[in-house]
Amino acid sequence: METTVASTRHAPIPAPRDVLQLLKPITWFPPMWAFMCGAVSSGAGLEGRWWFVAGGVLLAGPLVCGTSQAVNDWFDRHVDAINEPDRPIPSGRIAGRWGLYIALIGTLISAAVALALGELVFVAALVGLALAWGYSMPPFRFKTSGWTGPLVVGLTYEGLSWFTGATVMLGALPSSEVLVVLVLYSLGAHGIMTLNDFKAVEGDRATGLKSLPVVMGVEGAAIVACAVMAAAQVVVVALLMGWGYSVSASVVGIALVAQFLAMPRLVSDPAKYAPWYNGVGVTLYVLGMLAAALGLGGYI
Repeated sequence: METTVASTRHAPIPAPRDVLQLLKPITWFPPMWAFMCGAVSSGAGLEGRWWFVAGGVLLAGPLVCGTSQAVNDWFDRHVDAINEPDRPIPSGRIAGRWGLYIALIGTLISAAVALALGELVFVAALVGLALAWGYSMPPFRFKTSGWTGPLVVGLTYEGLSWFTGATVMLGALPSSEVLVVLVLYSLGAHGIMTLNDFKAVEGDRATGLKSLPVVMGVEGAAIVACAVMAAAQVVVVALLMGWGYSVSASVVGIALVAQFLAMPRLVSDPAKYAPWYNGVGVTLYVLGMLAAALGLGGYI
């Protein structure tokens, strides 16, 4: 115990490049995109709201999302030692308890920025941060379930970020139409999160994580992921048409058809083609999100 405490106490301050790698900037894009969709869906102008928008983008991406990555890597350091031993924590480049300290500091800064953006944003951020910790931290470990884990991430990355974008612009709750659409896209994002599990099947199985590829097999999980993503968009298209946003509905529908054409390749070899589908199918999915937001905001 003394050796462990001493090594932690004398662990060097991590290099900025290693901290940046821990926060995984590539993962910031989805919540920042969802934030933008939320801002657009509000239909509000940017006049007088520039600082709120800048703060919201910072909150959704580098702060809350970045913090969630630090939390995940800290509690998953043993899993990463199998799947990704070159990550900053298992490789020793972020030594001792610095991974935990970075996660705690990120949580506090995120809460402070959210409070400055308004009470509703503060509440949304607290929910997002709580889910981020619960996703990886015992005894909750939502990520151990292939159903609960992707749902939590989808609701946080897409739903809460969209909600934050709309709320920052309006200074109030968004319309019921916006709330329904953001929830649907959040549920559909469950499939996107499942795609990320194909690269870690070996490590997940060895450490007892019951991701859908582990429980259902890679082909079954790929089919479920595609079905979940498609079902959410079908409902979005139907609702947009019913609400009179025909142009927006048509764009989402076209993006969905293109996804249908790409799905068979994914299902044929999920482990091989999941990265490809992330670049093609998921891109079409998020472009549909923007089209829906433009319709709700009255732009198309």
